[in-house]
Amino acid sequence: MYTDSHCHLSFPDLKSNLTDIRSQMFEAQVSRALCICTTMEEFEEVHELAQTYDNFWSTVGVHPDNEDVYEPSTEDLVAKGALPRVVAIGETGLDYFQMEERKGGRTVADMEWQRERFRTHIRAARQSQLPMVIHTRAASEDTLRLLKEEGEAGDSASAGGVFHCFTETQAVAKAALDLGFYISFSGILTFKTAQDLRDVAAWMPLDRMLIETDSPYLAPVPYRGKTNNPSYVPFVAKLLASLRGTSAEEIARITSSNFDRLFPKVAASN
Repeated sequence: MYTDSHCHLSFPDLKSNLTDIRSQMFEAQVSRALCICTTMEEFEEVHELAQTYDNFWSTVGVHPDNEDVYEPSTEDLVAKGALPRVVAIGETGLDYFQMEERKGGRTVADMEWQRERFRTHIRAARQSQLPMVIHTRAASEDTLRLLKEEGEAGDSASAGGVFHCFTETQAVAKAALDLGFYISFSGILTFKTAQDLRDVAAWMPLDRMLIETDSPYLAPVPYRGKTNNPSYVPFVAKLLASLRGTSAEEIARITSSNFDRLFPKVAASN
């Protein structure tokens, strides 16, 4: 019933417990999950999960924060995107968060390597006509600018995709929607400090909304601070249901339908 549109089941703290996690997913009625790739070195492991389990799918891409890893070409991404059960390009995007502390005092100008990597991913998505999984943190202006510069306009030639683990403003959400993107909400939505984000979720059109865990990170209340996993995605749905005056089951139905529409390779395999 529920679909976790973004999780990292290849990460050691989840992969080592995968049998139990799959049992927990079944009990929580979480029927599907999209396993996200964050480096090319990790891809085979992520793809193996999708090939092994018929309710998992895979992406291919390099997270904007990862350095000292293999830098893919457009051709690399297109080739792997054509493989069975690979349904999206990403996780890709820009991350300028705590630049000075985390990146040795670098400035936005110093982050050109991230922007070039992002452009490569956008071009691969457009060439392969696969949607993108977008990560943007403290970089929404540049994220939107690069998407537009590379031709994303919400038209039939656009790849589109999803802004995952959304934490930005309503204005950024509207700009992403105008470009044809979906918005995905994580367990952050349940945090006491996230009222501004709940306001965005209350405003969002339901037919452009996904839910996710981003596990093993960002476990929702009442599991905040614990290791997250896909079986917790119903807590995101329940919070959304309370904001929208509907049931968690209806949020599950809508977001799962949206998932199929956004990722045609998933829908084609159903």
